[in-house]
Amino acid sequence: MDNMDGFQRRREKKKEIIRQAAFELFSTFGIQKVTIAEIAKKANVSQVTIYNHFGSKDELFKAVLFEFANNKWKDFEEIVESNLPFPEKIEKIVFNKRELGKMLNQDFINAFLSKDPEIQGFIEEYYNNRTIPMMKKIIEQGKELGYINHDLSTDAIWFYIGLFKETLNRPEIYAKLDKTALLDITNLFFYGLLEKPPMKNNKKKT
Repeated sequence: MDNMDGFQRRREKKKEIIRQAAFELFSTFGIQKVTIAEIAKKANVSQVTIYNHFGSKDELFKAVLFEFANNKWKDFEEIVESNLPFPEKIEKIVFNKRELGKMLNQDFINAFLSKDPEIQGFIEEYYNNRTIPMMKKIIEQGKELGYINHDLSTDAIWFYIGLFKETLNRPEIYAKLDKTALLDITNLFFYGLLEKPPMKNNKKKT
């Protein structure tokens, strides 16, 4: 049951409007180039209201980042848990990530690698408690259906995933890659695990 009263609902609604306005600006122009005044104008609120709700631009950005990641997670989870054929699941995951990469400013993407302890803690929790279990599930689905090579050991697959994660956690490497390269890496990451889809029939051509 929703225990929020009318005031709390209005307060949360206003915060959501501010987060959405901030996301649109941050993802288009980057964090550094966007001011609180611009966010306030887009959200149709005062700057004081933003400071009252979030304290600072940095804290507002964290709120936007966490909400964005949680929403993207829901999309990923829906794909993995769906009844779609396995190749379509992989295509959707890769397509969604490619589209995501196209819509986000490089500065916004780099913020995921921030050394801020709160952001790092969120990402670590996200990876350990969400990404790993869901990746295990999709790998097992792929193996059971014959789309992921059974000769690949689980240890090898997790080493592969770990290399991908560690690379993205090293800004000195990540900063040298443009968005096109990052999207190509996403393709290699997912499609590198796949075998050719099993034949629908075994009839030989005559």
